[in-house]
Amino acid sequence: MKKNIVFFEVRGGSDKGEDGHRKDTMPMVNALKEQGWNAEVIFFEVEKKDEIYEYVKNNADAYVSRINPGNLKEENEYFDMLRKLCANGVIGMPHPDAMIGYGAKDALTKLNKTALVPEDTYAYYDIKTFKESFPKTLAKGERVLKQNRGSTGEGIWRVRLIDELPAGTTSVPLNAKIKCTEAKDNHTEERELGEFMDFCEQYIIGDNGMLVDMTFLPRIKEGEIRILMLYHTPIYVVHKKPAEGADAFSATLFSGAKYRYDEPKDWQGLVDWFLATLPEIRSKLGNYDIPLIWTADFILDTDENGKDKYVLGEINCSCVGFTSPAEFVDPIAKKVAQNIIDIVSKNQPLF
Repeated sequence: MKKNIVFFEVRGGSDKGEDGHRKDTMPMVNALKEQGWNAEVIFFEVEKKDEIYEYVKNNADAYVSRINPGNLKEENEYFDMLRKLCANGVIGMPHPDAMIGYGAKDALTKLNKTALVPEDTYAYYDIKTFKESFPKTLAKGERVLKQNRGSTGEGIWRVRLIDELPAGTTSVPLNAKIKCTEAKDNHTEERELGEFMDFCEQYIIGDNGMLVDMTFLPRIKEGEIRILMLYHTPIYVVHKKPAEGADAFSATLFSGAKYRYDEPKDWQGLVDWFLATLPEIRSKLGNYDIPLIWTADFILDTDENGKDKYVLGEINCSCVGFTSPAEFVDPIAKKVAQNIIDIVSKNQPLF
């Protein structure tokens, strides 16, 4: 065991502090050093990927990826390097295919046969299928479209009809007027359905392009509930209440949502139910080890008996931060360091 952990970052991006690092990276590095381990930050550069690969393979027990995909154009080459490192015995936190499996929006469609996600949740990987299917799902009621790329609500649209459809209509006409509200800032536009679908083609074209189509849950107005997970353990729960206003549904800070930070015990029923689903989630999302730092977002719904139930709206694991509230950073960093040490120690061969 080398007792050395590499944290991967990339230069630039709005998630960096004055020192050029993410604000939660150095607290984790320092927490590992306090426990007698070495930890270092390597900035990924595609031109140096072979050199970086050789260095990490020979000098590190594990890596922790702290790169926001939106800050890295060469994501596929980065993931290829990480796969090679994992194949050579470096422990991935997380494995790149776990990042894809958990972090991609179509994780919801892989879970739509479980109690976590409604069955009428779909993913579109090509424009033809999208244009054939979306008018039919919209005919059943309000929908939410989510692009795979982007963050802070960009490319997440609440879509509803302005006028009611005639009874028995199974597909919305392309000239039907719709209201579209983007989660980025809760702004609303009125468009024709066909024109809006043409606009959405941009989300499907290109690497990792796709759109997820799911039922809009009106109880989002009561707040989205995010569980911050450290490996298998919930750290805290964030209650994110959207801004007031008839169209507002976004739970991002940028859109004016109000955040409240609670202890897991304040949401014991939800937390216990979610933890019980982890083996099924792991199995359906590629059977990779659970990510080191990740989140699961839930929205309240009502079951057929009129009782509350929770619906999984999203999983994030590519580069989940814990910089807010500020007083949480150092205590969480110490817990992260201990988890890293435990994971590396558990994976060491006996002989």
